[in-house]
Amino acid sequence: MFNTLKQILQERILVLDGAMGTMIQRYPLTEADFRGEKFKNHPSDLKGNNDLLSLTRPDIILAIHKEYLESGADIIETNTFNAQSISQADYKLEAFSYELNLVSARLAKQAAREITEENPSKPRFVAGALGPTNRTASMSPDVNDPGFRAVLFEDLVTAYSEQIRGLLDGGVDVLLIETVFDTLNCKAAIFAIESVCTQRNIDIPVMISGTITDLSGRTLSGQTTEAFYISISHCKNLLSVGLNCALGAKQMRPFLEEMSRVSEAFVSVYPNAGLPNAFGGYDESPLELQASIRDFAASGFVNIVGGCCGTTPDHIRSIAEVAAKYSPRIVPVLEPYMRLSGLEPLVIRPETNFVNVGERTNVTGSKKFAKLVIAGLY
Repeated sequence: MFNTLKQILQERILVLDGAMGTMIQRYPLTEADFRGEKFKNHPSDLKGNNDLLSLTRPDIILAIHKEYLESGADIIETNTFNAQSISQADYKLEAFSYELNLVSARLAKQAAREITEENPSKPRFVAGALGPTNRTASMSPDVNDPGFRAVLFEDLVTAYSEQIRGLLDGGVDVLLIETVFDTLNCKAAIFAIESVCTQRNIDIPVMISGTITDLSGRTLSGQTTEAFYISISHCKNLLSVGLNCALGAKQMRPFLEEMSRVSEAFVSVYPNAGLPNAFGGYDESPLELQASIRDFAASGFVNIVGGCCGTTPDHIRSIAEVAAKYSPRIVPVLEPYMRLSGLEPLVIRPETNFVNVGERTNVTGSKKFAKLVIAGLY
């Protein structure tokens, strides 16, 4: 699958679908719709748990997938943004994580298969969506206790591994780690993917999409676009890296340009339909979003385009019209320099001055350290 997608991406710009949540909100759903028969007596309120609709209202999820495919999407995402046990714990549904992912993947594959059969010359693909969870591994949620962590790396790996097994068993073509606001969460997802694939002796393409949270150009955990890319570029079978959510397309432009410059993978972008209004809605029209995507494509920044919050099949239709008219970004071949990153990138070039790796230590500042040196316990 990796080689198939790589070949297509070298030939044309692919289109990703739009917002699942925005489309679900168009349906007048009640608590009963989210519960269905399966969760009729569940002790917690379930309305708002959109991932659960794959089990209780699969007709709606299937219909939304087909709307996006019929609008021109080449890749649709599974309805699994919050389908790992950490997020599902809010609804006391941790035990259903595997089933949610399995059924969601099967629904998306069914839609993709049916639309592909209508036009075999335009194959459609399914990306298994791995959201960021509602926890952050590298920062404390308590300003009075900066060392506290609401979730551990190992917890994330366990949750993501279960989700990945469900998505793989459901037949997804790609795994998409998306809306990354904390790179450590993303690294846990990468580790989980590679661990599960090693256990199963399989390979699967991986897409990663980060979120620049404001005009400072950094993720929530503080990294610049280039630093974020360097941090996750080791991922095996990395198909694409890009940006989504948080900002509208116009605000994303400089950060997308930077990603296009530094990425040796294909580049994706799927922005919101503008910035949220006072009521949390999104007002950017399909034609307004189309203009920004046209700019990205004409500038040679992108290989995959789509929509995030507030986007609909009408937005995707407009995006697809533009994508068909432009050539895809040519992936650059970068100099093989050592590329490191913390919050900022560090690229060690031939003209770079002396670089000190590690920390200096002082035997006069630590008796314990001095004793270890004297004992030869380096």
